[in-house]
Amino acid sequence: MSVLAKYRYVFLTGLQSSLVYRWNFAARSAFSLVHLSFVFILWGAAYRGQTDIGGFNLAQTLTYFLAMLVIQFFISAQNEDYQIGEDIRNGMINQFLLKPIDYYSYRLTLFFSARLVTGALALLPIMLAYPLFSDTLSLPSDPWRLLYGAPALLLSALIQFSIAYIFGLLAFWFLEIQSFIILSLAIETVLGGQMFPLDLLPGWAFRLSQFLPYYYQMYFPTAILTGRLDQTQATEGLLVQLVWLGILYGIGRLLWTRGLRRHTAVGG
Repeated sequence: MSVLAKYRYVFLTGLQSSLVYRWNFAARSAFSLVHLSFVFILWGAAYRGQTDIGGFNLAQTLTYFLAMLVIQFFISAQNEDYQIGEDIRNGMINQFLLKPIDYYSYRLTLFFSARLVTGALALLPIMLAYPLFSDTLSLPSDPWRLLYGAPALLLSALIQFSIAYIFGLLAFWFLEIQSFIILSLAIETVLGGQMFPLDLLPGWAFRLSQFLPYYYQMYFPTAILTGRLDQTQATEGLLVQLVWLGILYGIGRLLWTRGLRRHTAVGG
């Protein structure tokens, strides 16, 4: 109970901190509608003169990008890597070496509290604008997609956080980790399906992407909820998500242990 109370306090503190910047998050989510409108225009032009691309019609493709936009606000690890790196460089990490609190669990709790705020604020403008583009969407009605989509979203969030955690811990070895983070973000944008649905890739490239963790960050839960994966593929994907989460967690723990050996505990 003491452990639950401890992280409950961290969660509430994270909520309060995120609400301080609620207008920034709200403005960002509102501007995301501008980005979404350009996506709709671009893919509308791509579908001109043809009924489907890669086996999916325009409504299914637009539904995919709308779902990904909403999901991104709920599970994307925004600035987690930078914040972890700053804790290490500024010596703020020292307090966690003296107190009975696990740094990974602490950052993960803050991550979920922040995503709750950003996700809720992102839904508001999308719900207001939904009547304008609802006729252009096509949501599947299979009930199993919600049952599979919920754990897929949770595991995707944990994978995203674990990758950000790993890159943040590189600050134990490097004074500047921005280049690593930018590289990871660029790879995630392409292999996570944010630029285009991954099933539009050549067959060999699509199969290769399924072995990488980026596939299971954004594309996988979005593909389940929007009908781009069948039930067998969803089941296999959930198992692979668990495997990748275990691997990334192990890497994070290893980097934490090795990094502390190099840490000079200056500042904080």
